[in-house]
Amino acid sequence: MAKAQIGVIGGSGLYSMPGLQKAREVRVTTPYGKPSDAYIVGTLEGRQVAFLARHGRGHLITPSELNFRANIYGFKKLGVQRIISVSAVGSLREDYRPTDMALPAQFVDHTRGRISTFFGGGLVAHVGFDTPVCPTVVSTLSEACAGTAVTVHKGGTYLCMEGPAFSTKAESNLYRSWGMDIIGMTALQEAKLAREAEICYAVLAMVTDYDCWHPSHDAVTVTQVLDYLSRNVENSQKIVRQAVRSLPEERNCKCASALAHAILSDRKKIPTAARKKLALLVGKYLK
Repeated sequence: MAKAQIGVIGGSGLYSMPGLQKAREVRVTTPYGKPSDAYIVGTLEGRQVAFLARHGRGHLITPSELNFRANIYGFKKLGVQRIISVSAVGSLREDYRPTDMALPAQFVDHTRGRISTFFGGGLVAHVGFDTPVCPTVVSTLSEACAGTAVTVHKGGTYLCMEGPAFSTKAESNLYRSWGMDIIGMTALQEAKLAREAEICYAVLAMVTDYDCWHPSHDAVTVTQVLDYLSRNVENSQKIVRQAVRSLPEERNCKCASALAHAILSDRKKIPTAARKKLALLVGKYLK
């Protein structure tokens, strides 16, 4: 099977990765079912990269239907150590304007019933998640943004809502009162699962519109939003390429050993089925 160092998840509008050379489609089987699509594996800026269209090519999968576990497990199986997740978001702040980029530092989960852990079935682990994004990847993305004519907001909080409908005005104002900065539907589960898989993870959030709290929201047309999204995608591709080029080869962050002290289950009592299913993630800790 083809291997990759860096994973890129393409969100709304980003269904391919221009510049990926010697690209090939790789279908990955997982214990959790099928990923959103085939991974496109190739060389980008001299690095082995695996690209996955989060919603499938053609945008066929809603946020609530996404098989987050299969998507992240597939990256792990391909050997990926770092993931750059590109995600379209709405703004909950006046100064986060459409076509800006954001690099959130925190998440708040406002979804319902989504599975966001690999563990269970007789194997229990609790990873630390106080710092949910990798500082190395965030710093590299921030520097890559500085090399473009893009306004970037580093830090802040991403509110992950269920969707697929957007917020009511009351909800939007509530999230603002909580101090949330941007709103999306996908990144929280990816971040949790990436941490359990000991993969570094960060979000490059593309601001496509103000959420419905904004006084001029009703004046924004679908055509304008699509125009903002198109410009965001073009900028995100440049930023991702620069970040891929600049990411250090070695990992010195805590992400790489997130499970080292996270397993609570008695090793002698872990069922064989659980050991087998989670061997890719925890095998080195159960020897």
